[in-house]
Amino acid sequence: QVQLVESGGGLVQTGGSLRLSCAASGSMFSTRIMVWYRQAPGNEREFVALITSVGTTNYADSVKGRFTISRDTARNTVYLQMNSLKPEDTAVYYCNTYPSNIKYWGQGTQVTVSS
Repeated sequence: QVQLVESGGGLVQTGGSLRLSCAASGSMFSTRIMVWYRQAPGNEREFVALITSVGTTNYADSVKGRFTISRDTARNTVYLQMNSLKPEDTAVYYCNTYPSNIKYWGQGTQVTVSS
């Protein structure tokens, strides 16, 4: 059974950095587009960044220039390096495939940015 487990969140001050990890089990990882999403309280889940199997990336306008998505196929892990964090980045961050699969939603990892 495929599982995606997010980690690396925490509390950080404005301007700080965090690196999130998404560890994938199963053989699906290397061929799939992987996506980071986030959901802030009272808001819908939104797209943050994606990476294709060959390393092409795309970002939401709100995080361009601050966040970097990467993947380590050997470790079946996708990363999200977040720099210059802002209070509006506060959310629970999730990873999934593209298109998303309801079976792959995990618990997410909480990121809180204090002002």
